[in-house]
Amino acid sequence: MSNNRISYYSTNLKSEPVSFSEALLKGLAPDGGLYMPSAIPVLDRYELESLSELDYPGIAFTVLKKIIGSETDSEELMKICRESYDFEVPLQLVQERKYIMRLDHGPTASFKDFAARMMSRLMQYYLSRNNRKLTILTATSGDTGSAVASAFYGLNNINVVILFPTGEVSLMQRKQMTTLGQNITVIGINGKFDDCQRLVKTAFTDQSLKHLPLSSANSINTGRLLPQSVYYFYAWSRLRSGMDDEILFSVPSGNFGNLMGGLIAKKMGLPVKRFIVSTNSNKEVPEFIKTGIYRSIDPSINCISSAMNVGHPSNLARVVALYDGIMDERGEIKKEPDLIRMRNDLIGFSVTDEETRKTMSTAYNKHGIILEPHGAVAWKGLDEYLQTQRDDSEVLSVSLETAHPAKFPDEIRQIIGAEPLLPDSLSGLTDKNETYMSLDNRYDELKKILLYNL
Repeated sequence: MSNNRISYYSTNLKSEPVSFSEALLKGLAPDGGLYMPSAIPVLDRYELESLSELDYPGIAFTVLKKIIGSETDSEELMKICRESYDFEVPLQLVQERKYIMRLDHGPTASFKDFAARMMSRLMQYYLSRNNRKLTILTATSGDTGSAVASAFYGLNNINVVILFPTGEVSLMQRKQMTTLGQNITVIGINGKFDDCQRLVKTAFTDQSLKHLPLSSANSINTGRLLPQSVYYFYAWSRLRSGMDDEILFSVPSGNFGNLMGGLIAKKMGLPVKRFIVSTNSNKEVPEFIKTGIYRSIDPSINCISSAMNVGHPSNLARVVALYDGIMDERGEIKKEPDLIRMRNDLIGFSVTDEETRKTMSTAYNKHGIILEPHGAVAWKGLDEYLQTQRDDSEVLSVSLETAHPAKFPDEIRQIIGAEPLLPDSLSGLTDKNETYMSLDNRYDELKKILLYNL
């Protein structure tokens, strides 16, 4: 297993390369770009085969050690993997060779737990070595905020500030952030998720805040992407019928960190036949894949799959970079990516709210499966793909369920007439008192809070 250190470059190509730990603690590059590994190591055939003998923490260690290398002590990394992944990752068979991977069994019942728990512990590890302090500033469209709040809660070296669009997150999602206190500060913004994201990025590039140790826990931080690559390896290791068995993944996509984690896994040697990019009515990326023309959606469209209401995904710049193109933070393409390679790996489908509701109803009535809106978008995307690509009907296929249905009780009740079972992690949450600030969509107001409250 290689111990070489991999440098990380900015997608805007105007900042100096940094180490993984620097990229992790900085979050955003000084030039406003996103950090990308300059090289992506490949697991050889023996390493891939051995994954089937390992549990989830063991797979996480194997994959992350390969790409982080000697920057983290091996014993400490294994300890962090064990602490981070102490919950189940069910793979639910729906019909022959068609599975749903339920990423909703973590402490906040969201797939964001996989990245946030690993990321928080790696940050604390690097900070504690030099007794440094850090403020995490992050935007959320739903589950990122709750997962980050839970993962960083009570850590001595880190304060957290979370921005969310008022009225566009569910009650459960909001209360998972706003009932903690201590080192967690939550701010409701009168705007959209893209506005929250812009405020965060503005703060990172504001030279007058240079003295503040700011970083991000959004998927703009490369430390979020690497842990998300692990569950793709896990699914294949558990479901494959042989070493050459290819796999399809349908990924519900909003800010595209989840997809980017999968693309990293593919680059590391995972035999992925194709990724199905499943979005709601914010279909700027499926259109880009199909036409080669990128047009952001501003403002983003409100859909019941609220965490995917993103009109300009930050991680698209990384996807473009992976295919040898250049896109800046505003979405302007400076160099065209290799669209032929991109289309070989990715195919996009947009799913309306009506289709999402119908998919939830059909999944329950036909298979007895309760899907929440984001998972339903992915399941519908997989169904659309298999109807158009009949030759792949027997290919091993996995659709990602990214949040627990109990986070969307009103929609579940209305659509399927059943009450989703409440996991222990959400029990009693609605009765807790919450505290959060409310701000207009103005950077100067956020800046005051950062300067005078932290």
